[in-house]
Amino acid sequence: MTELVTGLTKSATGNAYKLYAGDLGKTFRHISHGAGTAATEVLKGFNLAIQEGEFVALLGPSGCGKSTFLNIIAGLEDFNEGRLLLDGAAVRGVSKTVGVVFQSYALFPWLSVQKNVEAGLRIRGVPARERHEIASRVLRMVGLEGFTQHLPHRLSGGMRQRVAIARALAYDPEVLVLDEPFAALDAQTREFLQNELLRIWETVGRKKTILFVTHSIDEAIFLADRIAVMTKRPGKIKSVIDVNLSRPRDDTARATAEYGRIRREVAAILQEEVELGK
Repeated sequence: MTELVTGLTKSATGNAYKLYAGDLGKTFRHISHGAGTAATEVLKGFNLAIQEGEFVALLGPSGCGKSTFLNIIAGLEDFNEGRLLLDGAAVRGVSKTVGVVFQSYALFPWLSVQKNVEAGLRIRGVPARERHEIASRVLRMVGLEGFTQHLPHRLSGGMRQRVAIARALAYDPEVLVLDEPFAALDAQTREFLQNELLRIWETVGRKKTILFVTHSIDEAIFLADRIAVMTKRPGKIKSVIDVNLSRPRDDTARATAEYGRIRREVAAILQEEVELGK
């Protein structure tokens, strides 16, 4: 038995994919003044399959449910319908194999960079010496070995985001989800960190599966193997576009004809959703 998921054929068990969302639905219920309880359907019929070691970018109109889907994967939100599989096994709640990076850094302001990266390991009961060694290694990986004793307020926004990435990498997650991690940064820092993220991914041998939420078409094309574009709310996958640009990538990729073609295709799909929402 097979089923079609975002244009890909797979076994019904989902074992062929690292991460699989099938007919996922999420409804928020809230108090409406004078009308009792109201409901907002955020996701409906959401289908997405991601292969192991794949880098997928998630794009869509504002409010379409991109961050909600990431929160479901991270275990921060539950879902009402459908199924979510990780390595073929049903997932509900926090998974030790999923790492999360938020836009807001979410660092402990009273802890040093080193201790911030060690925090999750300490919660998991990793011994002090091993925590220190792991944190030191991942901080070298993100280029912050000279800032281990700094407090977060002494760092730039880009450096704080690198600390957040290092903290997520410290416990060696199999899946890394990033929710618009570079959105608050200036253009130059944003491009620098895009290159840094790809460098880190290459350093670990592209063994980590990455799901990256962004509002930027250019960021999605530069980073991803595939771009999944969502509809307006209630969100579902409208189209999945392959990014046929060679790796490793550098800034020259942005000047290629293929890059321009993909950009036009993605922009047209998003514009169609905007027009439907008017």
